Amino acid sequence: MHASESLTARERAVWQRLDRVTDPELDEPLTDLGFVEAVRVEKETVTVSFRLPTYWCSPNFAFLMAEGIRREVAVLPWVRTVRVHLEDHMCAEEMNAAVNDGRSFAEALALREEGGDLAEVREIFHRKAFQRRQESVLVALRALGHGPAELAAFTLGALDRIRFEDPEARRQQGRYREILGERGLAEAPGDPAFPDPDGVPLTEAGFKERMSALRAVRINMEFGGALCRGLKQSRYKEVVSVDGEPTLVDFMLDRVPPRSAAG
Repeated sequence: MHASESLTARERAVWQRLDRVTDPELDEPLTDLGFVEAVRVEKETVTVSFRLPTYWCSPNFAFLMAEGIRREVAVLPWVRTVRVHLEDHMCAEEMNAAVNDGRSFAEALALREEGGDLAEVREIFHRKAFQRRQESVLVALRALGHGPAELAAFTLGALDRIRFEDPEARRQQGRYREILGERGLAEAPGDPAFPDPDGVPLTEAGFKERMSALRAVRINMEFGGALCRGLKQSRYKEVVSVDGEPTLVDFMLDRVPPRSAAG
């Protein structure tokens, strides 16, 4: 983790790019999850170290994250070399070598059963990310008073005219807008704003069913995120205080002092 006030301009730029790299299963930035351990900038070379909640975290997920780190940091115009170091993982040596040499996941794990094409895995989690972001925007619009019929008729132009006051709603609006473009589902102002991942537009009759499906995706991803944070805190003895009270991890690590008789 980092304290922004102590960073150089180049270090800050790297962290901003890392904010764009998400855990493919959770659609949450690695920086928010606490997975990025260190950033080192030496002239035109950037080294990023990261680690995951367990030693056996899925190799394909880990590779996607490492690949994302390298891709996002390399966008900076002054960067000539990006070195990514996955730490404390069963496949770290193979994956670090492959990512830093620009080789594929299949080449990285050629001698392991996990090796293979990641295209299908990317699509599965891209769809889930799309659904989670869409639900966030729809829920925010519902809070503003927009009903199912109106939302079914919402166009991209109408969505772009919305100005949310809530910071998280604004953030998710931008993220949803970005992933809409990535999937090529809405580009012109008159295009439907809320298609499903295959491009089927939202309808008033199907609104309740769509929201139920989106909610199920979100709950699953939120549970996964909470589990990952807990496992990481437990593994690396990183306890997060919540309002000065013990958390679940405190009890897991037996770090809660016994209450006094007066307590």
